[in-house]
Amino acid sequence: MVFDEGPRTEMRPTVLSLNVANVSALYAAYMPFLLRGGVFVPTTKHYDLGDEVFLLLQLPDEPERFSVSGTVVWITPAGVPGNRVQGIGVHFAESETSQQLRVRIERKLGTLLGSGRTTHTL
Repeated sequence: MVFDEGPRTEMRPTVLSLNVANVSALYAAYMPFLLRGGVFVPTTKHYDLGDEVFLLLQLPDEPERFSVSGTVVWITPAGVPGNRVQGIGVHFAESETSQQLRVRIERKLGTLLGSGRTTHTL
């Protein structure tokens, strides 16, 4: 996964960009236990629960980027035991785009969703 972040301002949500290289990385980042779905975004920047963000997400083998807004609902700080990646979990906002994105992600993941493999969050 490759990510970059735009400048953070208090006036509008932070813009994050996440390019997911393959299905294995998508599985590790996806958060299916959230009502509308969401993804884990590696970052060393400080966020608080409830912060609004705007995410540009590129899925494996897809030419287009999805633009979706969301809320920070998970924080993995630096130094967590188990070699966890530092970052945030973003819960997709309620929108048609978010719904389409969730369906697209879950189709790509298929049977991996029930595998019980370790992810960045659980």
